[in-house]
Amino acid sequence: MSFMDKLLNGAPVEWKPLGELIKTITAPSKVKRDAYRDTGKLPIVDQGVEYIAGYTDENLTPIETGKYVIFGDHSEHIKYVDFPFIQGADGLKVLRPISANAKYVYYAFQNFYKKELSYKRHWSTARETPIPVPCPSNQTKSLEIQAEIVRILDTFTELTAELTAELTAELTARKKQYNYYRDHLLSFEDGEVEWKPLGELGEFIRGKRFTKRDYVDHDGIDVIHYGEIYTHYGVSAERALSQVRSELADSLSYAHPEDVVIAGVGETVEDVGKAVAWLGNKNVAIHDDSYAFRHSLNPKFVSYCMQTETFISEKAKHVSRGKVKRLLMDGMSKVRIPIPHPNNPKKSIAEQNRIVNILDKFDALTNSISEDLPSEIELRQQQYEYYRDLLLSFQKPVKVAEV
Repeated sequence: MSFMDKLLNGAPVEWKPLGELIKTITAPSKVKRDAYRDTGKLPIVDQGVEYIAGYTDENLTPIETGKYVIFGDHSEHIKYVDFPFIQGADGLKVLRPISANAKYVYYAFQNFYKKELSYKRHWSTARETPIPVPCPSNQTKSLEIQAEIVRILDTFTELTAELTAELTAELTARKKQYNYYRDHLLSFEDGEVEWKPLGELGEFIRGKRFTKRDYVDHDGIDVIHYGEIYTHYGVSAERALSQVRSELADSLSYAHPEDVVIAGVGETVEDVGKAVAWLGNKNVAIHDDSYAFRHSLNPKFVSYCMQTETFISEKAKHVSRGKVKRLLMDGMSKVRIPIPHPNNPKKSIAEQNRIVNILDKFDALTNSISEDLPSEIELRQQQYEYYRDLLLSFQKPVKVAEV
């Protein structure tokens, strides 16, 4: 016998529309989005993805303490809330189960609701979601079965959340460890070194404009857009992510192999000045909000230097602080990086290469963890959903299955 067979012990299961199992609660007070605060005495629940969207200190009447299922009529997010709160948005459906365990309804609603794309039909569709009700003729027995299913799913939810938190903390710790070692290695506390401004080490070549309308899927000119530098690229790249029309060839500006391409614009100070060493075997076009730094150093050494806290703090002094952050290149050219053995070019390059080899290994390890841990988290989430489906795998009558 399966677990569910043992749990039901011969009791029948009836599938009922969600609308028959709940009562819609009308909020006594609501709060507008511009009144949300980071702290306050009353939490705000709206239809966004966050369980608590903000707080308010306004003298408002909350929805009383209870156990509710929350449905975002516009966003289709489903939540379970068991504390008093202020409603923070129109289109929010606050549902109080009238003949079933609220947490059980929440889990079943999550499992069986099929999202609709029609903006005006969300709730009218959602209220028809079939919910399995075990042993419907004996409410006491029915609630006992529902409570046991909830207990198991709560345990899985807690374990999944704990594991996700542990894996996320592990990833954060490894990144901090890598950043610390990189910054320490490039601080050159010991050894022969001279800190030189970028303007003395090379020149900056500004890119030329291209737009979204110029992009093509293939047979075009390889390009690097400034936004890709801080969203997709790492320390270095050998292949471009994007291409534009071949007809633009003569109107574009190019980074050469071993140039370092620098983002000149970004939404944050950290994004501006983010750099990627171009290691491709041919020139790559760059956007007019980026620069190619042409030099005679190891390009990855330069890129690593531009990641350090020391460089970022110096770079920040030369960023215009408008809505869009923009790097002022006259100032950027004055930012210094360490050059080992400055009077011996051959020895200097050898030391740069040695440092790059060390940091490449750390970077590869960190990237591996960055890729593996999210996959592990996703795997655990899939495992949780599998068991949730299994625990709610009551056989549907044919007429319900066709809804």
